[in-house]
Amino acid sequence: MTLRVGVIGTGAIGRDHIRRMTQVLKGAAVVAVTDVNAAQAQQVANEFNLQAAVYDNGLDLIRAQEVDAVMVTSWGATHEEFVLASIAAGKPVFCEKPLAVTAEGCKRIVEAEAAFGKMLVQVGYMRRYDRGYRVLKETIDSGVIGHPLILHCAHRNVSVPDFYTRDMSVVDTFIHELDVHRWLLDDDYVSVQVVRPRRSSLSGEHLNDPLLVYMETAKGVRINGEIFVNCKYGYDIQCQVVGETGIVSLPEPMSVTMRSEAKLSNALLTDWKDRFIEAYDIELQDWIDATLRGEMNGPSAWDGYSAAVAADACLAARDSGDIVRIDMPERPSFYRSKHSESAAEAIR
Repeated sequence: MTLRVGVIGTGAIGRDHIRRMTQVLKGAAVVAVTDVNAAQAQQVANEFNLQAAVYDNGLDLIRAQEVDAVMVTSWGATHEEFVLASIAAGKPVFCEKPLAVTAEGCKRIVEAEAAFGKMLVQVGYMRRYDRGYRVLKETIDSGVIGHPLILHCAHRNVSVPDFYTRDMSVVDTFIHELDVHRWLLDDDYVSVQVVRPRRSSLSGEHLNDPLLVYMETAKGVRINGEIFVNCKYGYDIQCQVVGETGIVSLPEPMSVTMRSEAKLSNALLTDWKDRFIEAYDIELQDWIDATLRGEMNGPSAWDGYSAAVAADACLAARDSGDIVRIDMPERPSFYRSKHSESAAEAIR
């Protein structure tokens, strides 16, 4: 059986997911594509020799009879509309982060899915499928370091494009940390403070870069995070958990150690797509397989909503300089099924 997928958005991540589904993964066929840039959509269809219809807009693609499931990889502000339309059509939908650009938008998706009565939405938080993060979580869950006390993390990009806005450092970049830390610690956030250090002269004038984010969880874990989206030296993701009896750190990506020109060095990645290439493969194969079984294994709409509530609080804290309380509602019973709890099961 083949899952017939319609892809909305053929930019960098959309194109890469189309490559995965056509050249790497099994069980899916891309049968429809669309993009706000129609010529680009047609170009991508031609590049991968897709036997796919090119639709004028996402809503027509969602309604198309040949589309079994929808992949939303368009601009973040469009996600809510397309996910809601997919739910209304009763079609499973994989939505790249963010699920919506505000918590209110995510809440509308959560309510629509619950009203439909079946989990259809998976959010593209691929770090839960990364082998390094999986080992980190297994170590924490084993209890070998005791209860977690402190979490240190950093998200550093070489640079960001001109269209990158001030809020995107939280809602598009740090949003991954906001999700994966909840998953690692099995915990929710209760407060956040954002501090603005001296601004890098290499960042755009409209950006607060870097930022320091200080959070507290319901269990009392303290998190300190760094967002630095114009660090210049490489794409660098760091995470360390300090426990009662030990410390565990996210493994570094594999690289060759070189001795040359009187230097000992290791190459650093510069592209996020390379850093998490295997995680993306595992994530989408799991989505395809689960969808064909009529299930949903990965990060849910509730996870997307939870991250968005924290992101909204981060933005408020950044602008006010205050410690901002995060009021997270209790997870509804609808989102407590075994298929919404842990993506780790998919890669064990």
